[in-house]
Amino acid sequence: MPPQRLTHFVVVGAGAAGLMTARELARAGKRVTILEARNRCGGRIYPLPADEFGYKAEGGAEFVHGAAPVTRALMREARVSLSPRGGTRWSVRTGALSPAEAALPHAARFYQALREVTADLPIAEFLETQFADRRYDELRRSITRTVEGYDAADPRRASTLALRDEWMGRDEGEHGRIAKGYGALVEYLASDCRRHGAAIHLGAAVAAIDESGDRIAASCHDGAAFEADGAILTVPLPLLSEIALPSAARERATEAADIGFGNVVKILFRFATKWWADHAGRDLADLSFLLSDAPVPTWWTQHPDGYPVLTGWLAGPKADRVSSLTTAELVDMGLASLAEIFALPVDRIRRELVASQAINWGNDPFAGGAYSYATPKTRAAQSALSKSDGGAIFFSGEALYAGPDMGTVEAALASGQETAQTILTGCPATPSRA
Repeated sequence: MPPQRLTHFVVVGAGAAGLMTARELARAGKRVTILEARNRCGGRIYPLPADEFGYKAEGGAEFVHGAAPVTRALMREARVSLSPRGGTRWSVRTGALSPAEAALPHAARFYQALREVTADLPIAEFLETQFADRRYDELRRSITRTVEGYDAADPRRASTLALRDEWMGRDEGEHGRIAKGYGALVEYLASDCRRHGAAIHLGAAVAAIDESGDRIAASCHDGAAFEADGAILTVPLPLLSEIALPSAARERATEAADIGFGNVVKILFRFATKWWADHAGRDLADLSFLLSDAPVPTWWTQHPDGYPVLTGWLAGPKADRVSSLTTAELVDMGLASLAEIFALPVDRIRRELVASQAINWGNDPFAGGAYSYATPKTRAAQSALSKSDGGAIFFSGEALYAGPDMGTVEAALASGQETAQTILTGCPATPSRA
């Protein structure tokens, strides 16, 4: 049956992609049932309680990057604003605290080589081939830190061409945070879904999707079952293998192995004061980001907001290596990292601590990691997953977005929008590259 003739859909997952898909279908008059394994909507958007950190801190996605046209359009709908990112970046990688140097060593040579690449290969292989000489040691370290830390990617798998598109593409938009947090967009989307008749079932972890004739059935681990004409799976990539699917859909789902999926450990500390603002004669009152080689290497503040909160970030293969640590051990690692960075006794920092939270997204049973990244085989995998092949089972999510913002909330929202358009019109949408 052509997808536009399907009338009732089960959407698996109430993250950004699932809610956007459901909202668009419900607006068009389709009957929609959303099944969410968690006891909340949002998925990897995870607002923390305001009484814990003094505001709705982000345990998951936090920043709006670049143009993000779908995100910004939704923000206008929801009447929420962007708080521009400001302040000064500092680094201790040179052995002393100093303003972070933005310049990449041998940048001209690096970007020239990047422009000349025609066949895709992992970025680690590109560096080993083009920049093996010892004089490029710092360049290789810098690129590797960026790939692991920003993209949460394994350099041995991450696509050089995709990274080139990311690093050398347009970035037409002010970076910042949503004033009320990403949770405000989740609340708006969930409310809009319900307003247009969509039903949202929380605590409904789907175990299997069965197909019989013109009907599909979604079976949950608790025994509940939901019938519909079609199903849209918007779960994170690692969870696709945990849901039993009909053979044709399972064959398509195996393509997900060619899409990278990285991990992130995020550590949040609320302190009694901004003790770092005046450190060893340095005025760090406008500190935004702090880069280091400590075990938890990247930290940021809420500047220009004055909350005495530091957020630590450990991503990619380094995050995988701490998968066995408990929450308490991650907190200790974060405090020890700050003690190393600021050359202070760890007990001095601990005395200032009011609240803490450590989230290892790789250990989250409903995520299995943080977000996706492109490998040399990813674009072909995305194409295979996005094809409906005339069936009634569809895949959507940030990992399937072929635009320039893969791995972001923008990618999830845009993918959801595209999936709904494909279903409603029978024609695949073209990803926005604005």
